[in-house]
Amino acid sequence: MSLSRRRFLSLSLGGGAVFAAAGFAWRESERLASKNVVTRLAWALGSNVSMTVMGLPTDRAERALDAAFAELELVEQVMSLYRPDSQLCRLNRDRVLDNPHPYLLTVLATAEQTSRQSDGAFDITVQPLWDLFAACQKQGRLPTNSQIVAARARVDWRAVEVSREHIQLRAPATAITLNGIAQGFAADRAIAALRDHGVKHALVNSGEIGCLGRKPDGHDWTVGVQHPREPDAFAALTELQGRSLATSGDYETTFSADFSKNHIFDPRTGQSPSELASVSIAAPTAMQADALSTAAMVLGAEKSLALIDSVADVDAHFVLKEGRSLHTKGFPFTEKTA
Repeated sequence: MSLSRRRFLSLSLGGGAVFAAAGFAWRESERLASKNVVTRLAWALGSNVSMTVMGLPTDRAERALDAAFAELELVEQVMSLYRPDSQLCRLNRDRVLDNPHPYLLTVLATAEQTSRQSDGAFDITVQPLWDLFAACQKQGRLPTNSQIVAARARVDWRAVEVSREHIQLRAPATAITLNGIAQGFAADRAIAALRDHGVKHALVNSGEIGCLGRKPDGHDWTVGVQHPREPDAFAALTELQGRSLATSGDYETTFSADFSKNHIFDPRTGQSPSELASVSIAAPTAMQADALSTAAMVLGAEKSLALIDSVADVDAHFVLKEGRSLHTKGFPFTEKTA
């Protein structure tokens, strides 16, 4: 099984570390069971997914996890690019979708808001660029400039018309991807399901991170952010403090060995942005953190700082391609890295 596109987690549960990196080796599950801690792992949304619930009897925790994973399945049924019968695939194929699911409407509303906030840096219609680069990669080459120009001409977030009754793609060759926002939304829905089932302390990793309450020792949940150039090192250690966390990086899916061509596209140029190697965003919701981390990769550090400063309770950590790190004043470092 391949690694998820978010290969950066080290989740600490009080007395010992539980690592969610290669293969999600949860090596302390037996010891933690004695503390009413239940962890479940699965493959969903194109990623390794893990959820840890604590403080409930095992049977109640399992029912809560059933509900949370059911939410992930529903999100995938609606938004997957890999299920031909998903609402997103039907929309891309038919150019119109009647009676869209409320979850899809919620995600598209946040996507539009983020596009406006970022002056188009976040754009869910970059799928034609992804399709082009992926096809050329199979041929062992990069796209030509003329191919990139042609694909970029099909990218425009303003070409998506949304109402409660239907969604329409007004441009004839536009296609949507929700890979920069759906995993965050899925984490939020899983957290909501756990809360509805009486869970007060939990950690969810759907590719983005959400949490409830705290660890068994009373401290905030701690997350290690993978260094974009050193797979066995952390760029930062953070305490979630009730917020969610998302990271975007040029190392997640690459089309060139030097990371200069990757899955993050600047809608204005059709190329991958050249300044940042990774961005981590702490925000009130995982969906917001997910979308803003993608937008920040495109905007670069200076413009991202201006955007983040205008949004309540959002902080960021940047790693530049040259190796330097920057962060906002409120980014929630642990005491060890503050």
